Amino acid sequence: MTDRKHTVTDSVFGPLTLVATDGELSGLYMVEQRHRPAEATFGSRVDSGFDHVIEQLDAYFAGRLTDFDVPLALAGTPFQRLVWGALQEIPYGETVSYGELAERIGRPTASRAVGLANGKNPVGIIVPCHRVVGSTGDLTGYGGGIERKRHLLDFERTTRDSLVAQ
Repeated sequence: MTDRKHTVTDSVFGPLTLVATDGELSGLYMVEQRHRPAEATFGSRVDSGFDHVIEQLDAYFAGRLTDFDVPLALAGTPFQRLVWGALQEIPYGETVSYGELAERIGRPTASRAVGLANGKNPVGIIVPCHRVVGSTGDLTGYGGGIERKRHLLDFERTTRDSLVAQ
């Protein structure tokens, strides 16, 4: 039997709902996020058990963490999981296009499918779907909204540049 629990934590983007399945992070959802599952699927609400995830999110938003080390339980199709794995390989503060990501996974004609899988990413921020942009570098679709995507990318670039300058 699957054990699902959730908690809500504050962030610079407002409340984030964290969902765990059998002790591994399976969801990170923002308020008004596209493709956000119904609350009833999140399991019981708890006040503990997410400390490691919250500590890493706090360190990320403070500019002290560039790579997450959180056990993930990503439920999706094999293609979606392939795309989500490739997202985790995009370096902090950098972007790739949907077409480039399709090439990276060995499916060069699948940029639209990559975009759809990217949009269904259940663990935003930690699985950095915000680092994928249009072929011209334009900010396109983001489940959390374009303004959040812009903020995340600007934040990462600024943080990366200040780390390099040190």
